[in-house]
Amino acid sequence: MPDPRDLELRQTAFEHVRGLSRRYDDIIPVDALRKGFEFRGERISLGSFYSGIFRPRQMQGPAALCLVTAPPKASGRGPYEDGFDEETNGFIYHYRSAKTDTAQARLRAEADNRTLRAAHELGVPVLYFHGVAPGQYTPVFPMFITADEPDRRVVALQAAMPMSDVTEAGLQSGEDLRRYATREARVRLHQHRFRFEVMRAYSGSCAICALREASLVQAAHIIEDHDPRGAATVVNGIALCAIHHLAYDRNVMGIDPTGVVHIATRLLHEIDGPMLRVGLQGFHGEPMRQPRSRIQRPDPERLEARYEQFKASA
Repeated sequence: MPDPRDLELRQTAFEHVRGLSRRYDDIIPVDALRKGFEFRGERISLGSFYSGIFRPRQMQGPAALCLVTAPPKASGRGPYEDGFDEETNGFIYHYRSAKTDTAQARLRAEADNRTLRAAHELGVPVLYFHGVAPGQYTPVFPMFITADEPDRRVVALQAAMPMSDVTEAGLQSGEDLRRYATREARVRLHQHRFRFEVMRAYSGSCAICALREASLVQAAHIIEDHDPRGAATVVNGIALCAIHHLAYDRNVMGIDPTGVVHIATRLLHEIDGPMLRVGLQGFHGEPMRQPRSRIQRPDPERLEARYEQFKASA
C-alpha cells in the first residue's frame, strides 16, 4: 500500500507537469523542469536530468517518482537503448548502469535501480520524461511499471489514465485502455521528434517563403503518417509556415520531385487580395529551399507520389 503522503506528492507533481506541458505545448525545456514544484511549503525536485531514475528525498516510501530517457545524440542514439516493444505494446526502460567503474558509482546506480523495482512492487504511478531534443522533454504520465526483468535489466512501462489510476485504489484501467494510451503516447513522442528533426534541417524557416516565426512554422508530412510510406523521418518532412502547410495539405500547392513549387491552375489567374498574389501565386515555378545536408533533403519518390495527388486535384 503506497504511503498516503507520497501519493499526494505524486498527484501534485503530475498536476505541476501537466501545467508545464500546457504552457510549453508538450515539449518542456529542462530548465523549467529543474525548478521543481511546491508541496506543503517545500520545493520538491524532479531530478537533475543527468540521472535517469529519481526519487525525491522528501518521499517516505522507496519508489521512484521520475524516469528519464535522454535525447538522442547526433548518432541518433541515446545513452540507453530505451525503446518500444511491439509484442507487449509497452515502453522498455533500462536499469541504470554505473557511469564509472568505481564501487561508489555502482552503489549509486543500484540504489536508483531499487527505487525503480519498488515502483513496480508497490504499483505506484511515475512520471516519464522522454527527451525529444537537446534540453527538451515530453512528459508521459501516469506511467506504471508493469513488468520487471532483472536478467535483462529492463522494466516495461505502460501509460494509464490520469484520473482513475492516480488514487489510493491504484491501477484500475483495463489492459486494452492502457494499450491504447501507450500507443497514443508513442505517436506523440514520434511526432515531436519528427518536428524537431525537420525544423533543425530547415533552420527553423519555411521552405517556401523563409518565414522564421517559430509559432507559425510547422513540420509538414510529404506522405501522411497513416500511409505505410509516411514515416516520421526528416526525408518525409518539409518545414512550412501555417499558410503553406495548409495549402500543401489541401493540394492547393504542390511540390514536384525536383523541389519546384506549383500552384493549382484554378488559383493562378484568380484575382484576390495580396495573400493570394504574393503568398501563393508569386511562388509558382520557384524552387523550394532545401536543407544543406543532402541526407536531410526530401525523398524524391515521396515528393513524386504526393505531387501526383496534387495534379489529380488541381
